[in-house]
Amino acid sequence: MQQRRRSRLILGLLALGLLAGVALTASLAQAVDSSIDPDVSSPVPLAAGLGPYYALPSWDRKMGVATRFVVLTDWTSDATNGAVLDKETGLVWEKSSFISTNTWVDAKSVCINRTTGGRTGWRLPEVHELTSLIQPSGFIGGGPTLPPGHPFLNVQVHDYWTATTYATDTTRAWYVGFATGFVGNTAPKGNLGHYWCVRGGNNAPTY
Repeated sequence: MQQRRRSRLILGLLALGLLAGVALTASLAQAVDSSIDPDVSSPVPLAAGLGPYYALPSWDRKMGVATRFVVLTDWTSDATNGAVLDKETGLVWEKSSFISTNTWVDAKSVCINRTTGGRTGWRLPEVHELTSLIQPSGFIGGGPTLPPGHPFLNVQVHDYWTATTYATDTTRAWYVGFATGFVGNTAPKGNLGHYWCVRGGNNAPTY
């Protein structure tokens, strides 16, 4: 009889331990999910523009401007500069694009050598990355063709270089015109164009 009681006690303790483990795992999973789910109330660090955000570069999201862009306030002491996280793509953009122009090669070099926010790893964006910022509907002339209410600064209504070379003619590169949202491939790399640095994954075979 005493042996049975001990066995039942041990089994009961094991069951309690298993339940506690399941509850802890669920709690941790919920905490991680809440940091990336735009429908869950943002914790204080996210609302303040501080990381981490656990942004997933899934490219399957459609979000409103209010929840899509997060100004990373801990990346600069200057309110006019810094960086912005795009939660739709997981990419981090410089908050302010360059007002000056440069050739394709020099624009790539400038971005690679950037230290915005005290971090390197910046680059010229690929054509699909830069076009992801275009607002394709509801645009009225005057530009730039960005989502209304976006947090970016100094975006010019001119052509911007992308890092993507035009395959048919490698002396040319793809560009994005933020006056109308037009994407073209006829710009010789020696021309002067605007540029905007990004930080994040790069799937280009060469750079």
